[in-house]
Amino acid sequence: MRASRLVSILLLLQTRERMTAQEIAGALEVSVRTVYRDMEALSAAGVPLYGEPGHDGGYRLLGGFRTRLTGLTAGEAESLFLTGLPRAAADLGLGAVVTAAQLKLMAALPTESRDRARRIAERFHLDTPAWYRDAEDVLYLTAVAEAVWNDRAVWIRYLRWAEPHEITRTVRPYGLVLKAGHWYLVAGADRRIRTYRIARIIDLRVLDERFDRPADFDLAAHWRAYLEHFDARRHQDIATLRLSPGAVDRLPHIMEPAVVRAARRTASPPDADGWIRVTIPVESHDQTLGEILKLGADAEILAPAELRDHLIRTLDSLRQLYARP
Repeated sequence: MRASRLVSILLLLQTRERMTAQEIAGALEVSVRTVYRDMEALSAAGVPLYGEPGHDGGYRLLGGFRTRLTGLTAGEAESLFLTGLPRAAADLGLGAVVTAAQLKLMAALPTESRDRARRIAERFHLDTPAWYRDAEDVLYLTAVAEAVWNDRAVWIRYLRWAEPHEITRTVRPYGLVLKAGHWYLVAGADRRIRTYRIARIIDLRVLDERFDRPADFDLAAHWRAYLEHFDARRHQDIATLRLSPGAVDRLPHIMEPAVVRAARRTASPPDADGWIRVTIPVESHDQTLGEILKLGADAEILAPAELRDHLIRTLDSLRQLYARP
């Protein structure tokens, strides 16, 4: 366990110019006292590292020092090809580069580890687009990716849902996110961090203007926070439903997870017929009505009255449509 941790410390210091004991402890999930002991052990083993005190201090490796690690464990070798995203790499214009890197990595592995890595590649495949949907046309993804790599500002013409639908904006690209088969650009604009769906960019120019990426910006942490607040931003209303036992069973296959969680949290005890009452978040009456209609006669809208009336008008229109000779 300790040997693996010492190797991890070496790799961390090789990939970063300087790290404090606190940063290393956080990365490895150990105490700072443990890091101090590990540094003493590495130094005693002849590793050329030194510590600098002060606010800008930390541990460094002497310039040019590198360690060559060939002792991959079986699990590590098997995981190598789970870290790659072939389709994503191809979308970013890096398909050939990734393939070349994998070939070089395979050639460097011992025979046993190489066989294990190949088994993973043969047995697992990642397909990101959702069922019954084609992959999006991301015409400008490669250009956006180049701007992200090089800290270059971009001018975009963008089609959004809100009014005005078509906008133009100059943004500072901080990162790209692949979510459920859709690519998103996270960028600074108008002193805020905004998210843009790449497929909805209808024109783009990479500018000569460069920008300084915020040193404290963490793309993964930002995206987690964005998702946490996403439902709260779009669910502006609630609805009360009466559901049959059959509707309760089908709910996870029809409604989105946030709605299902709310239904389970607010479910009343079953009545004499086995039906329950639930309260669910609502994005819009049209969107919610479409989901409720999938439950057919196994769901009854109790409130709000506007949504119930909307359902009645829709059913009347359907009845008139199908009553025609």
